[in-house]
Amino acid sequence: MKSYSDSYKSAGVDVTAGYESVELMKKHVARTRIPGVVSGIGGFGGLFAPPVEGMKEPVLVSGTDGVGTKLKIAMLMDKHDTIGIDAVAMCVNDVICCGAKPLFFLDYIACGRNFPEKIAQIVAGVAEGCVQAGCALIGGETAEHPGMMPEEEYDLAGFTVGLVDREKIVDGSRLEAGDVLIGVRSSGVHSNGFSLVRKVFGIGDSPEAVEKPYSELGGALGEALLTPTRIYVKPLLAAMEAADVKAVSHITGGGFYENIPRMMKEGLTAKIEKAAVPKLPVFDLIAKEGGIPERDMFNTFNMGVGLCVAASKGTAQKALDALREAGEQADVIGEVTAGEEGIVLW
Repeated sequence: MKSYSDSYKSAGVDVTAGYESVELMKKHVARTRIPGVVSGIGGFGGLFAPPVEGMKEPVLVSGTDGVGTKLKIAMLMDKHDTIGIDAVAMCVNDVICCGAKPLFFLDYIACGRNFPEKIAQIVAGVAEGCVQAGCALIGGETAEHPGMMPEEEYDLAGFTVGLVDREKIVDGSRLEAGDVLIGVRSSGVHSNGFSLVRKVFGIGDSPEAVEKPYSELGGALGEALLTPTRIYVKPLLAAMEAADVKAVSHITGGGFYENIPRMMKEGLTAKIEKAAVPKLPVFDLIAKEGGIPERDMFNTFNMGVGLCVAASKGTAQKALDALREAGEQADVIGEVTAGEEGIVLW
């Protein structure tokens, strides 16, 4: 007998829509299956057997995040098949900073009303993000919240668990003056600072603002803003294998000034040359349209650098080569120096 409740449906929750969503997303979830997956979706827990063979002291590393108000752009454009990549990226890019390979991911979607095709599009993006990161999507939850949010709206978040041998943890403890700072190019705004972006461009509840074309962007504003966050897992693992990578910072909300000092140890400063930072057209446009000072831009956005990687001077070129061979654009943007500032941009 199939589960069904007219009373629950009259209150705004259609359980049959949830079942339809699961059927539509199964083919996307199947793309993410990797060795270690024990269970399929639909159970009360996702099961995964971590590959600990050869490790002296396996350590689990977890990360969780959401997409923030970038979701508003997806809703205004009625485009939902890439926002899941952002959800995965915001989690796995954090975990890889420790040197941990993400193993699996779970998502959580809260919606005003479950439209199965839309939910399947969101999960398709999550699955694509997992494929890019080399991890498995082993579960998730979709919850209808009638009365809590409008029917067409939703929120998306998730979390990941990764694995690293304790002796290979990357934590900045070995940093020293003279280490090289490498900037790995971002794809755009990624998934941070969108409250300011929406204010700058007057993005409210009408699609008109996101449909506006800008020559600087080569098309509509919304298309540029929805560009998915780059997932750096595989390229960074390659760099860590090829070179002596001592610290990594994922440049998210808070930009350079908040995130890069997090990877520095006491008595050392990241000295970064602003001219070496590959600012993308979208950031010049945001600064111009909003009259935003340079200091605030670097304290809010990634400015074209999604990751800052610190490598020893003797192996920095190997790190650059590995990142570039993996398809990333990477350049030297500074060095580690003695000092208490944490970060200096000049």
